[in-house]
Amino acid sequence: MYLFIFSILLVLFLYVNSKNILENQESRIVKLEQKVTMYKDSIITLQDANYDLSLFNLEQNDDALEYLEDQGYDPTTLIPLIRDELYGLNEVKGEHPLVPYVASEGNKMLINTIKLLNHKWIVANFSDGPIWGEMFLTYEVIEGELKFKLIESFLYPVQ
Repeated sequence: MYLFIFSILLVLFLYVNSKNILENQESRIVKLEQKVTMYKDSIITLQDANYDLSLFNLEQNDDALEYLEDQGYDPTTLIPLIRDELYGLNEVKGEHPLVPYVASEGNKMLINTIKLLNHKWIVANFSDGPIWGEMFLTYEVIEGELKFKLIESFLYPVQ
């Protein structure tokens, strides 16, 4: 009789314990599925943002790259050359040759960031520390030499 009661209690204990474990695992599965759905949505959002960022980018613009190749230039060497030339202008003595604004407090205007939009256009930002601005440039390669032309620029208000 005691053995029968003990075995019933043991079976009851195992049933309740297994039921609790199963419910716990099911709740964890539901939470993890919700996280997976959230992460998939985040990935889609990031992919859309990445696509938007690559729209105006020379390295992603097949037509512009093809144009450069048709002109006899290798984009893999031309793109770094353009960047190096623009950053190299930061080292020119005196005022920057492309930035049309005078620096404040004895500083020097320097180009900080460059974005090559296509085979003709560049957007860059510049600053001297407290003063910031942006400019729109065109470029072309004439007889192996890069020529830059400032089209438009502006300064942000000092705060």
